[in-house]
Amino acid sequence: MNTLSIERKTQVIGALVEGNSIRATVRMTGVAKNTIVRLLADIGSACAKYQETHLRNLPCKRIQCDEIWSFCYAKQKNVPTELQGQFGFGDVWTWTAICADSKIVPSFFVGLRDAGCAYHFMKDLAGRLKNRVQLTTDGHKAYLTAVEDAFGSDVDYAHLVKVYGAPPANDTRYSPAECLGTIVSEVNGEPDPKHISTSYVERQNLTMRMCMRRFTRLTNGFSKKVENLKKVENLMHAVALHFRYYNFARVHQTLRVTPAMEAAVADHVWTVREIVEMMEEQSLAKAS
Repeated sequence: MNTLSIERKTQVIGALVEGNSIRATVRMTGVAKNTIVRLLADIGSACAKYQETHLRNLPCKRIQCDEIWSFCYAKQKNVPTELQGQFGFGDVWTWTAICADSKIVPSFFVGLRDAGCAYHFMKDLAGRLKNRVQLTTDGHKAYLTAVEDAFGSDVDYAHLVKVYGAPPANDTRYSPAECLGTIVSEVNGEPDPKHISTSYVERQNLTMRMCMRRFTRLTNGFSKKVENLKKVENLMHAVALHFRYYNFARVHQTLRVTPAMEAAVADHVWTVREIVEMMEEQSLAKAS
């Protein structure tokens, strides 16, 4: 990887953030698969570190949260008996939060869909916000205790649960069920009924599936392992890279600026080359 120029690294990362798989990027750029995997690990770590530092004291007012499913190694039902119960084999959930106004994603977390991961995610989210916010989640029970532990009473919190009917007859596998309505529950504070919604975070889930090959449904481009710095794809690093690009480099069509600019975290639209150069600077600082 040391032989790759900045231009070549930029080309590889540009292909990855636009939703191409590792092997497709190999074909497009001519860079070896293992080199791309190592580059992804390096830039993913750099992106995670940058956002950990800079996404702080955010002026968000309305936050929506959700979890998106993916899997590593094999689908849960196909995980061998000796590997069942180990994180990284089977179901993996990525917890995400989005600001309904600036569209910035202030916090994300890759883990399980349990109370411990919910607490970690909410505690991280609460530490990044400057103001009291209105928070909306789905009806997942793990949120109740996690939100209370992270925010206390300093939050206007509501549940929104969608009620679905049966899928269309004779087309049950690929057709989504019809949404028949929603059930809204005010949990804490005084959430404004007009802003109790999870629409933006659900749209963000679609963006993740479009821009990260391993999140695509019915795919063979899934992550083979959650974390391995040597020769395999790394789900956590891919997620960190995706949100670094989404927050700082991708112009939102409605805002006409990036989410980071709208949230006053950045003063310009970052390029992929700048993100690569940021990684290089972090590597030099670490080496010195």
